[in-house]
Amino acid sequence: MKSLFGKIIREPIYILLAVNVLIGVFVFRGYGLSWDEPLFYDYADALGYAYSPHEWFSGHFDLENSYGPSAEDHKTRGPAYLFLARNFVYGLEDLGTDRASAWHLVNFIFFQLGVFFVYRLSARWLKPSAALAATAFFSFQPLLWGHAFINPKDPPFLTFFLASVCLGFEVVDEIETGAKTTVWKIFAAAFCLGIATSIRVLGPLAGLIVVGYAGFIILTRRGLKSAATPTKSTQADSRSPQNYFRPFAIYVVVAIVVMLITWPYLWENPIARLFGTLKFMSDNPTQLAVLFNGEIFRANDMPRRYLPFMLWSTLTEPTWFLFGFGALIGFRKFKPNSKEFASLALTLAWFILLVAYVLILQPAIYDGLRHFLFILPPVFIFAGFAFEFVFEKFSSGAAMPIWLRAGLVLLILLPGVNGIIRLHPYEYAYYNSFVGGTSGVFRKYETEYWLTCYKEAMQELDASLDQPANVFVLREAYIAEYYSGSNTIVRDLRNARSEVKSGDYILVNTRTNADRSIFRDAPPVLQIGREGATFCEVKQIP
Repeated sequence: MKSLFGKIIREPIYILLAVNVLIGVFVFRGYGLSWDEPLFYDYADALGYAYSPHEWFSGHFDLENSYGPSAEDHKTRGPAYLFLARNFVYGLEDLGTDRASAWHLVNFIFFQLGVFFVYRLSARWLKPSAALAATAFFSFQPLLWGHAFINPKDPPFLTFFLASVCLGFEVVDEIETGAKTTVWKIFAAAFCLGIATSIRVLGPLAGLIVVGYAGFIILTRRGLKSAATPTKSTQADSRSPQNYFRPFAIYVVVAIVVMLITWPYLWENPIARLFGTLKFMSDNPTQLAVLFNGEIFRANDMPRRYLPFMLWSTLTEPTWFLFGFGALIGFRKFKPNSKEFASLALTLAWFILLVAYVLILQPAIYDGLRHFLFILPPVFIFAGFAFEFVFEKFSSGAAMPIWLRAGLVLLILLPGVNGIIRLHPYEYAYYNSFVGGTSGVFRKYETEYWLTCYKEAMQELDASLDQPANVFVLREAYIAEYYSGSNTIVRDLRNARSEVKSGDYILVNTRTNADRSIFRDAPPVLQIGREGATFCEVKQIP
């Protein structure tokens, strides 16, 4: 017990994780299902079919049955996270938790693994106190906090991409120092890379970052050898390129095997289907409507400023100032030919190159930063250098007292914590004060675009009625139906518009300002929102 307590004191990241999980346990039931969740969780339920020996030998095995009711939409999205998480969800359901809430809690707990790896990667370059401050700053971003519960796609990809880079760097370090490379770490790095690739085909980029780091080490060591007088020790250097071959062969093979095992869609024709998926995802032909700066655009025709604006406006106010200052400090801390400098440069490239890709090639983009959450960890890691600089320099020649460090960190965390509290359970709709907050961007930019407000709307409406009534829902009626009660009969408005009659209710969301055009003359009887922004409303037909 003493050794465990001592480890917690030495590694306070575990305190941060415990606090996060404790808060999550108290609030997870408040989040509503998002647009993408129900069918994706149906995919998770269907997934067991692909791994059933009984079905394999039944004589009528059909892999299509493992893709769920939305096969065409989801089979090209690897279900690795669903494969790992679904049994935890089933356990919570057995304890009496409803399906949606069970997934939300499991999603959030898995995200804490990502929080841990932000700390672990930061600690390569930063002192523990600065690494912890950077990690807490990352953890309490309202955008990330909200998505951590309701998004089973993008935060898991962030987590396993981040883990792949972190563990991969550590494997290279062990080879470079001549230490005995632990097999479990190679397998762990490869496992995370395989899972990341299964979740999204951009996963191999994490492997390229690791290979790039190894390449730097090899080239640097060769340069040092060639400049030195040949000796027996330099000729037999344990850090020669040959020593990378076996660990990296294991790394690649295990990653491929994990990807294949956790992605049934690839089983019938792995190479063709993998490249087909890569092509499809790079084209991303969606034409989803997006509200941006008061205008409606199509996702495949968004202005170049969309991503920069979302990066600037949906992270808390100190973020980019700390990032910019931290980047200057970070690269001055290490020599240009050092491995620390190389790994830091590759970490920055992880962010910069993907932003450049979006700005130059302009792929379809929508839902704010949702698809780009995985590029954010480097931003907060570099912010950590700013924390470290302040901790060391602005302390009257002595180490900054721990209470003063804590006060400074809390001050910087305050905008995020405040946003989480004020917007709960719609934290992902956060905009910072530079653009007027969530209320300031309402009607000009998307806020609660994933319809999680249906939960609160349906529950409040049902409680207010004393007899059953029809509730026609503009889109994704299955979300509203999940939260319907004895007094609410959910109907899909798109298929039954002609059946709407006096006294019926209309549930409509404000995404792309749809509420202004759907039964515009019907008065709202219930509005759901936060901070002056309306997310959805219920109208009653006169």
